[in-house]
This record gives sequence, structure tokens and C-alpha cells, in this order.
Amino acid sequence: MSAEGMEYDAARIEVLDGVRVVRKRPGMYVGSTGERGPRHMVLEVVGRAVNEVLAGRAGSVEVTLTADGGVRVADDGSGGSSEADGDTGGPDLEAQLTSLQDEFETRGRHIAAAYPFGVGLFVVNALSSRMTAEVRGEGARRVYAYARGVAVEPPAAVGPATGCGTAISFWPDTEIFETTSCSFTELAELFRQVAFLNRSLKISLTDERPADGPRSVLYQFPDGVRDFVAALGAERGAALDPHVIGFEREDPRMAGTMEVALLWNGAHKDSHEDSHEESIRGFANSRATSEGGTHVDGFRDGVAAAVTAYARKRGLLASADPDLRADRIGEGLTAVVSVKLDRPEFLGCTRGLLGNTDVRVCVAEAVQEYLADWFEEQPERAAEVVDRVVGGNHQD
Repeated sequence: MSAEGMEYDAARIEVLDGVRVVRKRPGMYVGSTGERGPRHMVLEVVGRAVNEVLAGRAGSVEVTLTADGGVRVADDGSGGSSEADGDTGGPDLEAQLTSLQDEFETRGRHIAAAYPFGVGLFVVNALSSRMTAEVRGEGARRVYAYARGVAVEPPAAVGPATGCGTAISFWPDTEIFETTSCSFTELAELFRQVAFLNRSLKISLTDERPADGPRSVLYQFPDGVRDFVAALGAERGAALDPHVIGFEREDPRMAGTMEVALLWNGAHKDSHEDSHEESIRGFANSRATSEGGTHVDGFRDGVAAAVTAYARKRGLLASADPDLRADRIGEGLTAVVSVKLDRPEFLGCTRGLLGNTDVRVCVAEAVQEYLADWFEEQPERAAEVVDRVVGGNHQD
């Protein structure tokens, strides 16, 4: 190519802002113009409602896939939308709907960052053929209406209302997306996971699209990640010890809390899965950390230290034997490690790896201490677990 053909000056620069930016490059904001895009839009709107519950302003979230291709997300929160959210540093609802925001959801442990990007309601608005937000509170009902990110009319109070809450409805734009349909099964599994990780949450999903009538699921798990591990263990096969070991702890050194549950599985004659394989799932502020991170490393360290100490006490390891390695203690282990941090540090472009260095030490100490106590309280169960772990390491 000649130098002349490569000339580029200010006249060639196209400056985009607001809605045009999002609509011109939708994949940058929601990952895809295929099915993944509309699913991400659902998660963004659901994320706002879930955070209302976690902040103590609401108790439940209802998600509906409407027969006309829309999505409605409703919560029973305070309905306030005119003042900034002082708990999270977040903007008011109208600002969220009409302008790009910084990722304020990562600023506190009480915010569920369960969605991969955290681009906010404005992006959903811009990529929807239409969106309405209805807010009920203080005896009045207020409605916001938009078409492809642009206000149809000024926000208006449209009459009295009982109760309080917010309902956001949107229709992914067929001009943008190859498909605007979301999978009921995939969304149900995602909401189930978020409910496991946030015990205060009650969330339902209703699909009005089937010709033979609506279908619905409702999730609420009072025992949090203990329920999560019990469900995972049941999926993998019968448990060597049916009792799920679990605890919660706050540690100011990592500016957050941890919730840990684990279960050692045994073989199951009807299971096609090798239940002896390790399955450890990590989460940070309700975001799945598929690549692991310091919370998962700390968990492994803590289990290895506790098993090593108990094995030496029972004479299963001689003084000359090395400590058990953290990466060799997972046979038959199913676990969930969930941390909620004021300042989570996600590493890598996919943000699937937690990097907070203090978390590893804090989780390791807590796991080692809790397991040591459990081993003492349950000597028969502890012996079976430790014998298997030590025996497996000796075979190697």
C-alpha cells in the first residue's frame, strides 16, 4: 500500500458517544450478537435487582420471559430512584438507564458481581428496541420509557400505588441480535447458583413462551453454600460422609467474609461420573472464578495442613515424611469456596482469577482451624478421610 493510500487525518475520525457507541459495537459490551448477548442483558438487569436484596432493601426477585419476546425483572425493594445509593456508591436508577457508569458493583462485598462484564443498565437500554421502568414507592407510581436508548417522554408520575418495588421490562433489539430468545434452562441454572451463594435471596423465573402454558422455578437456599455442596455431592454420587462440613467467617485482614463448605464423596454404583475426582468451585462476590485464585489456593493449603497434622498425630505420617501437597488432597472432595470482598481484584482479561494476596492466608488459616476441630470431634469419620488421602499419596 502506498503512503498516499495510508493518509489519515482528523476529517476521517468519527466521534461516537452514548447510545451510538453501544449500538455500533454491541459485542464489546455484551459479548455477542448471538444468544449470549440477550442472556447477558438479562443478567445485568437481574444483577441490579439482586443487589437490592443483598443491600437489605428488598426480599425477592421475579424474572419473567414474556410471550412477546420481552423480559421483565421485578423486585420488592424500596422503589427509591431519585437519590444516589449511599451504601454502594451507585447512581440513581434514571442515571443508570441513561448514561454509562463506572463498575460500581465491584466496590463492596454486598454487591453481587455475578455477570462477566458489569456494563450496566444503560447498555441494556441502548440495545433494546424498547424498555420501561416502573417504580413504586411513597404511594406513587413513576414510569420511565425508552426506545433504543432514547427517552420516549420525560419520566412521569402516572398515579397512586400501593407497596413498593421496581419492575424493568425490555425487548432485545432484533436489528442488533441474531436471536433475542434466551434459554430458560440456562437462566434457571445461573439463578440457582446465585441463590446458593446468597442465602438471603429468593429468586423466581417464569417462562410464558411455551404453547402448552407457563413454567416456573423458585430458588431459595437458607443454608447457602452448604446446600450448594449437598446438591453437587448428590449429583456426583453417594457421599462417604453425608454430613456437609461448612463454616463462615469474617476476617478484617482481607476486608471481607468467607463461606466454605466441603464434602468427601464415595463411589456410587449408579453414577457414571468418577466421584473420586476433585471438584472445587470458587466464587468472589458471587462471580464464578473459573481459573481459581487466592481463595481456592488458600482452601487447598488449609485442607492439606489440617490433614497433614492429623495424619502425623495418628502416626500415618512419619516425622521424616514430607507434608502432604496441597494439590494432592482432593480425591473425592467436593467443595465451594465463596468470598465476598470490599475490594476484589480480578486478574486477566476474562476476570476469572482472584488475585487478592491476603485472601490466601486468611482462608488457609480458617480452613485448617475448622477442619482440625472437626477431625477431633468426628474421629471415625476423620480417620476414614485421612487414611484415604494419605494412602493415595503413598501410592503415588
